[in-house]
Amino acid sequence: MLIGVPKEVVNNEYRVGLTPSSVRELIHQGHKVLVETRAGAGIGLDDADYKSAGATIARNAAKIFATANLIVKVKEPQPDECRMLRQQQILYTYLHLASDPEQAEGLLKSGCSAIAYETVTNARGGLPLLAPMSEVAGRMSVQIGAHYLEKAQGGAGILIGGVPGVKAANVVVIGGGIAGTHAVRIALGMEAVVTVIDKNPERLRALDELFGAGLNTIYSTVDSIEQYVINADLVIGAVLVPGATAPKLISRKMIKRMRPGSVVIDIAIDQGGCFETSRATTHADPVYTVDGVTHYCVANMPGSVARTSTFALNNATLPFALALANKGIRQACVDDPHLLNGLNIHAGQVTYQAVANALKLKYTSAKKALGI
Repeated sequence: MLIGVPKEVVNNEYRVGLTPSSVRELIHQGHKVLVETRAGAGIGLDDADYKSAGATIARNAAKIFATANLIVKVKEPQPDECRMLRQQQILYTYLHLASDPEQAEGLLKSGCSAIAYETVTNARGGLPLLAPMSEVAGRMSVQIGAHYLEKAQGGAGILIGGVPGVKAANVVVIGGGIAGTHAVRIALGMEAVVTVIDKNPERLRALDELFGAGLNTIYSTVDSIEQYVINADLVIGAVLVPGATAPKLISRKMIKRMRPGSVVIDIAIDQGGCFETSRATTHADPVYTVDGVTHYCVANMPGSVARTSTFALNNATLPFALALANKGIRQACVDDPHLLNGLNIHAGQVTYQAVANALKLKYTSAKKALGI
């Protein structure tokens, strides 16, 4: 199979779909790989590195989309990329379709098969291709929040860990999944006063056992969210409903009651965001203020640590890429129900229930669409 790796085109996105090591593995198993020139240059992966691994370098993305059977990316395809996709082509990348009707329309029109990293599952019910970026985003969220709490950045002028004799910042993490857990880990390491809010008692119990008495674990209700958010210096939204739009758990009224100079970080912005006041931003213009509260809602947070993110992501995505290349999409999905769960679009049909519900589109089961 011919696998294509285009250069990412989203603002300040330097991650790349395949590393040279992943390219070498695919070629070792009998495939060909076409990489757009300078696709990995932003993180120190030069065309020469890809050539050494056995790849062919393409002058532009158009060549890749016109010839490759399998397209491996990181970010959601942009409108120009959607227009280059075609029938019987496999797209393997993050999609986050529930909050992006324009992208969904483009993929449906193309006739391609689109597999979303964020809905591929594993035997434990986890999301193994979302997990590495959730880990990165969770860890980043605290250091970003600490930066924007500085007075020079428009913040309240609070040192997140305080100093002896002066209270540390109140950090509230909404959601105790992978991103939330890693946010908690870093916030505790920076000696903040940390509260995590989640609706799953078993998850709260697990976090209590993991972090001990230093972490305040609170069951999620409207009342508890309001109580802790309005008294927080930094709120991190780490809510996830797989494949679906994130629920709006923090209202404008809550934001208005927060102390001026407080900061909110919306990790869930890829899925529409969990703050009522959230709107997607970019690395070039990452923050805005609502009612005196700084909002950081960058939709590709891990892109700012692109080298770490690329290698972490490839560790997770490569086995599925190999399965798709070795078997084709139908047989790969027959053999692996977890990969089947990643199929969101196939031949003009929406094949993921949560996406169909969010966008009010007709749903066809992935099995039916593939004829299995």
